[in-house]
Amino acid sequence: MKILSYFINRLHKLPKESHQKFLALAELKKFPNKTILSKFNEVPSEFYIIKSGIIRSYYQDNNGKEYIRSLFTTYTAIGAIGSLITNEPSKLAYQCLTDCEVYIINFKKLKQLVLVDNNISIMYSNALENTLLIFEKKIYNLTLNDATERYLALKKEIPDIENLIPQYHIAAYLNISAVQLSRIRKKLYSQ
Repeated sequence: MKILSYFINRLHKLPKESHQKFLALAELKKFPNKTILSKFNEVPSEFYIIKSGIIRSYYQDNNGKEYIRSLFTTYTAIGAIGSLITNEPSKLAYQCLTDCEVYIINFKKLKQLVLVDNNISIMYSNALENTLLIFEKKIYNLTLNDATERYLALKKEIPDIENLIPQYHIAAYLNISAVQLSRIRKKLYSQ
């Protein structure tokens, strides 16, 4: 629970009673690599906080081609937020790219706590603001940075990424082909 407490305190320092209420919602589970945590076209009921591992969120077009929206690592809350809020089927799926340990939290139970506990409400609001900032940064990077700059930013976030997940996932996240990624890496590492 140390990682979960660290995650909570980064958002808002909760009083002991509120902290205990939030911790009571969380269940720690281990999932092997390739486990799908949340599927396409299903209405999710839970979100996750990553204790260890890497998880991707991705879309899939009608031809089965996958588009990675995000890669998530330790201390990150993930889930189909739009679907959780609207109670509609998700257009995203979430999959473990490594063996993972995650805290599972029922979204409706959290929302009930948000309504009665002001401190948890502040924490929830801060979490939503952080999510907005993350997506704003991602849109900025995809719009203004070239593939090499996006790759270097990813390496800064997850330095050992090449040793953790397959190259084709890295390329998909960067919105480039595996061949382009290979060229970028060759150019960077041959200097």
